[in-house]
Amino acid sequence: MEGMLWKAACSIRGEKDAPKFKDYILPLVFIKRLSDVFDDEVARLTETYGDAVTANAVLEADHSLVRFYIPSEARWPVVSRRVAFDWPEGKRPRTLGEQLTQTVRAIARANPSLQGVIDIVDYNETRNGEREISDEALARLIELLSDPRYRLGLTDVEPDFLGRAYEYLLRKFAEGQGQSAGEFFTPKEVGWLIAHLVRAQQGEEAYDPCCGSGGLLIKCQLALRERDKTIAWPLRLHGQELTGASFAIARMNMVLHDMEGEIVRGNTMTNPKFLDGSGLRRFDVVVTNPMWNQDNFDPAAYETDPFERFAPRGGFAPASSADWAWLEHVLASLNDRGRAAVVLDTGAASRGSGSQGENREKSIRRWFVEQDVVAGVILLPENLFYNTTAAGIIIVLNRHKPADRQGKIVLVNGSGEFEKGRPKNFIPDPAIRKIADAFHAALDVERFVKVATIEEIARNDYNLSPSRYIETAAPTEHRDIQSILDQLAGLDQEATRLDGELEKIFRGLGYRWRGRS
Repeated sequence: MEGMLWKAACSIRGEKDAPKFKDYILPLVFIKRLSDVFDDEVARLTETYGDAVTANAVLEADHSLVRFYIPSEARWPVVSRRVAFDWPEGKRPRTLGEQLTQTVRAIARANPSLQGVIDIVDYNETRNGEREISDEALARLIELLSDPRYRLGLTDVEPDFLGRAYEYLLRKFAEGQGQSAGEFFTPKEVGWLIAHLVRAQQGEEAYDPCCGSGGLLIKCQLALRERDKTIAWPLRLHGQELTGASFAIARMNMVLHDMEGEIVRGNTMTNPKFLDGSGLRRFDVVVTNPMWNQDNFDPAAYETDPFERFAPRGGFAPASSADWAWLEHVLASLNDRGRAAVVLDTGAASRGSGSQGENREKSIRRWFVEQDVVAGVILLPENLFYNTTAAGIIIVLNRHKPADRQGKIVLVNGSGEFEKGRPKNFIPDPAIRKIADAFHAALDVERFVKVATIEEIARNDYNLSPSRYIETAAPTEHRDIQSILDQLAGLDQEATRLDGELEKIFRGLGYRWRGRS
């Protein structure tokens, strides 16, 4: 995927500023994906009805037989000009850019769920008498995507392909923009870990207040399919996202996965969109990776919050970091049996602990611990996330702990569960299962898991960092001095024997040994 996207970006390099690459590449990749999936579904219908002519006739009569109906003029062979299309009088596009714009609009007209998602780019846009992107650049991009190696059908790419593509393009070509916007995308393995931690059940409602490309919600659904195989009641997915491009990708991801999801746009902290009357709507599961250490919220807004998310849940977060404000919002969004997993900076687990005087974050942590809503904290490996080398933690909340888990917090040190990658480390599948299983088992494991009581957390000044409770350094080995001396003597004897053998070999070859002939 990354190789394909790199080549795609190179094909339009010079035509657009690097941060704009994704705006032109992603809709085309999406069209290619839709078209390849459509071809797969037509092939399935052909098997069902016996021949392609009958299958196409049935499909033209009933578009609902496929997830997304792609009009003839919008299918990839026509887009790539490998198949000629008989355009109606006066409708033939004059430029390739005009054809692509007509393509995305035709797909959106045929599929109302895609309106406002893929038809927002004008490939024929002109400014000051010059095209924003030339037909030559578009032709290079289309030709690249037409390579048979880059087929994007049902079984060709991973489910969250589009979200991963968006994240790669932003990381590779707009890292400065991403960092200033605080966009720390969630690596796919962290998403899978979260899905295995919360274990969403059939028919439940899941919510992500900072949903990005929708990857965490989608993985909750996919993990449910892995576990239950037959799904009678799929998850109902809900997400809110501030950034326009991420919002569009999340919508694309939902419709591509044929998942029941409602994605809305807006700032969750200042204007949460999922409401129940005058209060927040409450969900069975909340999963999210908000911006870490966000410092652009007006502290006065916490005090005047109309939804009372903060004051009743431990107080107001400091202006320097909204980490615990996000956790307060998450807790306020959980129903009485709800559970959540939230990715945050490691400092959120310990800031203020061990210092004299009051600290706002420590006060909120104390409230969460005393209310017994913290089920666990998982320390992640370093260098997983795209825009930072920081490790990160996952804080797991549960408003209805089982009896045997009440008064306890499961701390897991997963910092060593990774493999080296380029440019980022990653958590392999067995390690994902190992960490999730350890959390659910809630049993002490030396240098890996500590099940701490609330009283023990209180004695440590409400520090929730797993590294505070779990010894990770290799144990010091103590040996008897005489046994060490005996071992050294044995090594000296072995060295003398080997030295003699080497002298014999080299003298036989005519060499002097250590200056002696």
